[in-house]
Amino acid sequence: MNRSRAAEVEAIKPTIDFSAFKYQVELDTSLGTIILDLLPDVAPEHCRNLIALVKIGFYDGIVFHRVIKDFVIQAGCPRGDGTGGPGYTIAAEFNAVPHEAGVLSMARTQDPNSAGSQFFICLGRIPHLDRKYTAFGRTADAGSLRVVQEIGRVKTGAQDRPVTPVVIKKARVLEHPLA
Repeated sequence: MNRSRAAEVEAIKPTIDFSAFKYQVELDTSLGTIILDLLPDVAPEHCRNLIALVKIGFYDGIVFHRVIKDFVIQAGCPRGDGTGGPGYTIAAEFNAVPHEAGVLSMARTQDPNSAGSQFFICLGRIPHLDRKYTAFGRTADAGSLRVVQEIGRVKTGAQDRPVTPVVIKKARVLEHPLA
């Protein structure tokens, strides 16, 4: 069973102000830096959840446990095998953002309201995920997309797991005042 991080996350959420700040998440990975623009206008709770998890250090040291060529790179499992989470789930916020290269979306089980901490970044256009998974961000620039694509080309073994681990060394929240 995963230790619940709900109390820590809930304590941070009230400090997140989408009316005053533009938020980005920076993932310093073993293959380079990925900066993600968040989309609170279409999925505010998913954005709050990710920001809070980053602020408590949840993603630091976590690996991309699933890499499927031309499909997705996936991370966010504290166990590193795709079976773990933050000890709670959040409700789906399906929206019209198309799942295309660089789009950040939330992983889940068959239950639409089972997302927690695992996310994926698309490597190409994946229309069958549209409105069935919560898209809530995208790569901020060409350099970030290049790193995502590089991760998408790593050699994988059983269960689409990278042979050489790709690690999120440190995740940070970047806050930019809107005024």
